[in-house]
Amino acid sequence: MPNLWIQNARVIDPAAKRDGVGDLFVRDGKLVPSLSAADKKRAKKIDGTGLVACPGLVDIHVHFREPGQTHKETIATGSRAAAAGGFTTVVCMPNTAPVADNAGTIQFINDAVRRDAVVRVLPTGCITAGMKGTALAPIGSLKRAGVVAITDDGDCVQSNELMRRACEYAKMFDLPIMDHCQDHSMTVGSVMNEGIMSTRLGLRGWPNAAEDLIVARNVVLSEYTGAHIHLQHISSKFSVDVIRRAKNRGAKITAEATPHHIALTDASLATYDTNFKMNPPLRTEEDRLAIIAGLRDGAIDIVATDHAPHTDYEKDKEFDFAPNGILGLETALPVTLEILVRQNKFKLPFVIDLMTRRPADILKLPSGTLGDGAAADITLFDPTEKWHYDAKNGQSKSSNSPWHGQTLTGRVKVTIVAGRVVFADGRIQ
Repeated sequence: MPNLWIQNARVIDPAAKRDGVGDLFVRDGKLVPSLSAADKKRAKKIDGTGLVACPGLVDIHVHFREPGQTHKETIATGSRAAAAGGFTTVVCMPNTAPVADNAGTIQFINDAVRRDAVVRVLPTGCITAGMKGTALAPIGSLKRAGVVAITDDGDCVQSNELMRRACEYAKMFDLPIMDHCQDHSMTVGSVMNEGIMSTRLGLRGWPNAAEDLIVARNVVLSEYTGAHIHLQHISSKFSVDVIRRAKNRGAKITAEATPHHIALTDASLATYDTNFKMNPPLRTEEDRLAIIAGLRDGAIDIVATDHAPHTDYEKDKEFDFAPNGILGLETALPVTLEILVRQNKFKLPFVIDLMTRRPADILKLPSGTLGDGAAADITLFDPTEKWHYDAKNGQSKSSNSPWHGQTLTGRVKVTIVAGRVVFADGRIQ
């Protein structure tokens, strides 16, 4: 592996509060303060002029579908999509087939990661056996097998008592719980946000309260047990307020927002395009602005993609029957830059922090920094380059993106994992 010398980039490292034009040096896969004169001569040089160099992006909420759903995505294709989007560390959800509720399945996933992944892919395990919400999974065994969190993402635990016990075990094993907040009794047959648009389109509405009730439940259980609960893909204005007030009391709650929930509203569903169908659903402009305000003041901690691939033939159905979910990895950075930086005047280092150091800290991952001695996970991107996004020619195995065919601003140029260039010149290396 050659030494690397990244020259004349705008280096942004929120962990070190660094923001200025400079160089980065990599030896043996790690960041170092400098290279010797001899090493500089031999180093692979990367011209960073006009580019931002930041820690590799970290996404703690993706679905790579392996094992069992490899017609949608695999660890190989998902990790390539991550690299193309500038992500060097991703955390995959356990709703595979079979679900990741035991050490054997986690071992299968880890073996596939070692064999096929081009970025760091970390597994989560289920909260409940079979993700059925009736009995706890073997949380200690999952921890020993290498999971970084437990979650029944996609199938929220409905029993408050079972969730309480999960919190107690998770705290015992020092594992965060990640929860998809949805009261199933309020969403039977629901396919989009409940409101004016659902009435106009004649589609079954999904009330904000279905999310709000579980968010409030999780706040209570976190404060009661002392467990860390991370709230996934927050979409409701009221939920943001509940989280904000809980944090002001010191609750061990963290939360994420997705690029699609800060960029889109339920008005996008006017043509019944299933590439805008997701869980939780796109909500109103009022909700969208509340999520952005939550990111600004810290009520919401991070941006995560909820990358959820589905095949064309699965999505090409009547709206009621198409699956929820969209791609997110290859478009996350430009969409987030557009909404937060250009439209809402967030500072660029703050937004990079939302996608690097902060998500790493939530799961206690050794990522998200350009500090000396850290693994050389680096993303270089041009924040002003305009490009045409063609989801059908992307790195993912699927193409279900609401941004297909659009011109986006902000493009990843180089992705480096442990000192190895894994994406450059628009392709996997």
